[in-house]
Amino acid sequence: MSLPRFMSFSAKRPDPWATALTVVMLLIPMATAIGLRWIGPWPIIVALVACIGARILLPRAVPVPAAMTLSLLAVAVAVLAVGSFAPDLAARLYPVFLSITMLVAFAATLVRPPSMIERFARIMEPDLDARGVRYTRKVTMVWVAFFALNGLVALWTVQRGDLLYWGLYNGLISYLLAGSLFAVEFLVRQRVRSRNGAA
Repeated sequence: MSLPRFMSFSAKRPDPWATALTVVMLLIPMATAIGLRWIGPWPIIVALVACIGARILLPRAVPVPAAMTLSLLAVAVAVLAVGSFAPDLAARLYPVFLSITMLVAFAATLVRPPSMIERFARIMEPDLDARGVRYTRKVTMVWVAFFALNGLVALWTVQRGDLLYWGLYNGLISYLLAGSLFAVEFLVRQRVRSRNGAA
């Protein structure tokens, strides 16, 4: 039996701009936890919105689904809206807004397929078969659950009001959890690949 092509996830040329912006955005929660005490919220908000704008406007080596772009735009609008009356809160709500918009974007594709993970898979592997479609739908469901839980915990750290806990979770623990989920999914995919190859 032939192996679904999506299992290979063909290597693509790295996109240096996207990689650099991703690194900067990953550092924003930790920078926020430190910077709120010294420089105030507005420099952080401006940097965050500028990064989002760059991610949306700069050309990319590999395209992404439009829903992801709309999600980032929604985050920027939400941060600016809250920042107009509570800039300190807006800076700390960024991870919550991001989880909410990602949850909505991923969940919407379960109602109106193709699923989000299928859309990503088809960017690299256009000829996705029925098994690949089913698998990517299940993975999308897992990410919906992750974004829901992550958003709730992020909101708890905002309500707690302690920048140490906020920065520790949103700038480190949440990334470790997301990375662990990626790793588990990779191992599951390899197991499915091995099983299908033996079939």
